[in-house]
Amino acid sequence: MFIKILVANRGEIAVHILRACKRLGVRSVAVYSPADCRALHAQEADESVPLGADRASESYLDMEKIIRAALDTGCQAVHPGYGFLSENPVFAEKVTGAGLVFIGPSPSAMRLLGDKIGAKDVARAAGVPVVPGSPGALADPEDAFALAAQIGYPVLLKPAAGGGGRGMRVVERPEDLAQAFRVCQDETRKAFADDSIFMERRVLSPRHIEMQIFADSHGNTVWLGERECSIQRRHQKIIEECPSVALTAETRENMGRMAVALAQKAGYQNAGTVEFLFAPDGSYYFLEMNARIQVEYPVTEMVTGLDLLALQIRVAAGEPLPFRQEDIRRTGWAIEARICAEDPARRFLPSTGLVTRHSAPRGKNIRVDSGVAAGSYIAMFYDSMLAKVCAWGENREDARKRLVDALNGYHVEGPVTNVDFANAVLNHPAFVAGDLSTDFIERHTADGKVLGESSQETLHYMALAATLVRHARQSLIRDSLIPMASHLGQAVTQQEESRYVVTADDTVLRVRLSADSAPNSWVAHVNDCRYEVVTPEWEFYRRRLKLRINGSWLRFRLQYQAMSSIWAAHNGVTRTFSIYRPREWELARHMPKADRKVPENILMCPMPGIILDVRARPGDRVYRGQELVIIESMKMESGVSALADGEVDEVFAVKGQIAETGDRLMTFKM
Repeated sequence: MFIKILVANRGEIAVHILRACKRLGVRSVAVYSPADCRALHAQEADESVPLGADRASESYLDMEKIIRAALDTGCQAVHPGYGFLSENPVFAEKVTGAGLVFIGPSPSAMRLLGDKIGAKDVARAAGVPVVPGSPGALADPEDAFALAAQIGYPVLLKPAAGGGGRGMRVVERPEDLAQAFRVCQDETRKAFADDSIFMERRVLSPRHIEMQIFADSHGNTVWLGERECSIQRRHQKIIEECPSVALTAETRENMGRMAVALAQKAGYQNAGTVEFLFAPDGSYYFLEMNARIQVEYPVTEMVTGLDLLALQIRVAAGEPLPFRQEDIRRTGWAIEARICAEDPARRFLPSTGLVTRHSAPRGKNIRVDSGVAAGSYIAMFYDSMLAKVCAWGENREDARKRLVDALNGYHVEGPVTNVDFANAVLNHPAFVAGDLSTDFIERHTADGKVLGESSQETLHYMALAATLVRHARQSLIRDSLIPMASHLGQAVTQQEESRYVVTADDTVLRVRLSADSAPNSWVAHVNDCRYEVVTPEWEFYRRRLKLRINGSWLRFRLQYQAMSSIWAAHNGVTRTFSIYRPREWELARHMPKADRKVPENILMCPMPGIILDVRARPGDRVYRGQELVIIESMKMESGVSALADGEVDEVFAVKGQIAETGDRLMTFKM
């Protein structure tokens, strides 16, 4: 076993590799950029080495710096995690060339499988079906046009050298193909230093199912089970589960055997994942093989009881797998939600800034893999994922309910996150029914919100939580006046029933509260519905509130925006409630509302990032939807488009400049 390992990564995966080292009694070294100087992974390690630059190309992607850090600290091995250099065969060769062990597959296997075109050839040789498409890289848009006409639209353009959604584009029509081809080449060149693009026929509404495999250096290769990863945005996963409702025992066995055959054909060792597209008719096709540990590995751990990170280290140290295929047992169900610093209401644009509050959920069968804490800074230079929240249950519905409850209690303040969006997906009837596909988000969401009416019960529960907090505040103020009133000879009367008018958007609810005889117990009415509520008195001012309503314990997240305004979240539903006494409501309903509309003659920066390109100059005529500025943030390129037809007046955006959310990029003549 190694004495010391360097972890060439950051965030939650680095944290958990470091903890795996501790479980094995191995000392650990972390590397960090200036932006990560307060990051959790830099604190968890036995030693930490600064890399001296924020940009990934000058820190976490700088091979020489990382190898030098490993050698200087006396490490015997390097664990790359996922992302960054994890699937880079050149890095693996440099690590082994420096006399270190690379914890992962061999450079030759990585090179073979990292080329998506070459990986398809291996899959065919192993007897695994593949999606119809180009046999090699496309030379130019003309080749793409010819092939698309042959296999039929829609088609999918993909980078040969990488994954994670970067450099991928769906093309529905011939007239969009040339521009999509150029954009794909630009993105993949920047992400993977290779602009090779290939094409596949797009399988409509497929599921994304992947098979976890493990191989040692003694000829043993096993499959551990599948994960369903169909809930995606921008080709990147949001929710994953193990197992999949779509697979029969026979199909699972066949896919597992195919995954093992492919890995053996490639001479693969260590952890890897074979990914499949699973069509609605039950057919399935090889998609790619990820030559690394996957983001969603925790759900496999929860179902199998195996420690995959520790296994990676043991296999890299030359140990054989401690089990055979027939020894693997899968029990129950596990579901994971990725928590990302992004705003679903703004097309999942990245969000940055200081994490001012962080309180992760806890409980039986709940696991949180987090790379942040209160005080962590979320920078524009890296991936947007903050944490993964996982829940295990005896069956799928048990796991789903546990995860919903966990997300109800996951409190993050500072950057905008997708916590409530993920929770809303988990509560959508189609998800509950297991009706999943990779276009789930497109089919069931609009403007960053999950479609469907919030149930009356959910809105009532949220209104009760907000009203009880407002009522508690007023009661404390009234109780504080009793000594003064007594001194002045006045009496402070206690009301038997308190009445409120609660509004949220266009919803108006009338709430009545009466204290019950038992401590902290209430009888509440929302309109004509009666509820029995128990409130832990010490939680009234917390940002997480736990209530027992009609016998069931429910969690809410709250933010106090004003004396009479409280934002609440529950089961993926969010509302800002304004809470009034009846007389206050009569006055408030007639007050004018502020107009917060942004003028159309100003192009604002929608997110923090680096300006890559400015595509308009003063005097240019532009049209609604035309991309005027290209911004890179958290490894993704996004275009900022004109809001209306017009003529450019002034241009403030400068190529290479770092822009913040709300900065003026351009103005237009009125």
